[in-house]
Amino acid sequence: MDQKLEFSERLQAAMRSAGLEPRPAVLLNLFNTHYWGRSVTFQAVSRWLKGESIPAQDKLLVLASALNVEPEVLRFGSAVRKSIEQRQKRWDDGAGYLERETFDAFLQLPAAQRKLIREVILTFAKVHTESQG
Repeated sequence: MDQKLEFSERLQAAMRSAGLEPRPAVLLNLFNTHYWGRSVTFQAVSRWLKGESIPAQDKLLVLASALNVEPEVLRFGSAVRKSIEQRQKRWDDGAGYLERETFDAFLQLPAAQRKLIREVILTFAKVHTESQG
């Protein structure tokens, strides 16, 4: 499915969840009362709801806030939220005290030394991956 149509479906669902009818006039009023910039047009919100366009990031943030939805979920769907949570869990589960202490020391190094250490680690990881496969 087209990204614009998927966004439109998420936007309409978010409006329904907020107790709003997913109509351009409703969205226009909601958006323009929350947006600090120049008001958007009826045609612009109509295109969002019809799946013809996706708002710019600043407008997406306002929509998400007004509809009480996380911006990344409104823009990309709940799959992105699950992916972020899985990566965070892997980081939380995989990095113990010793690893975190090492990361802190790494971050204190000058950029040139960090680059060298990074290349060494990536080389070890590549050799390990190749030996496993």
